[in-house]
Amino acid sequence: MPDVDLDSIDRAIIHALQADARHTSSSAIAEDVGVSASTVRNRIGRLEETGIIRGYHADVDYELAGYQLHTLIVCTAPIPQREELARTALDIEGVVSVREVMTGAENVHIGVVGTDGDDLSRIGRELNDVGFEIVDEDLIRNDFANPYHGFERTD
Repeated sequence: MPDVDLDSIDRAIIHALQADARHTSSSAIAEDVGVSASTVRNRIGRLEETGIIRGYHADVDYELAGYQLHTLIVCTAPIPQREELARTALDIEGVVSVREVMTGAENVHIGVVGTDGDDLSRIGRELNDVGFEIVDEDLIRNDFANPYHGFERTD
């Protein structure tokens, strides 16, 4: 991935999109930053092309949607296969997120949504079958996110 120097405009754009990408227009960001809307759109395009902005995702409340079994499965994967296994986990029905942790045991955290206990068991078996050692399973009550303060405007 190419090195990209982020200036204060890029950081302000990222901060605004992290805060609320769905309801933030290029015009609103432009007004706040002091540039034109086309500049903001061009900057967003460049941030997407370089991979800094990887996508825009819906924040789903699984419980309100009728899926009470939103679960974090903590796994251990052999370091040499960790990334490959993490990507493979995304192919398992019910897996909604995967995070690699850099060091130690418990180095992959997998978010899953199951329809019932049997479904969670199936997901666990499939994760085990592809090579994960399941260490722990925890029901998720809430999940909160916040824009990274390092992108916030300081001027």
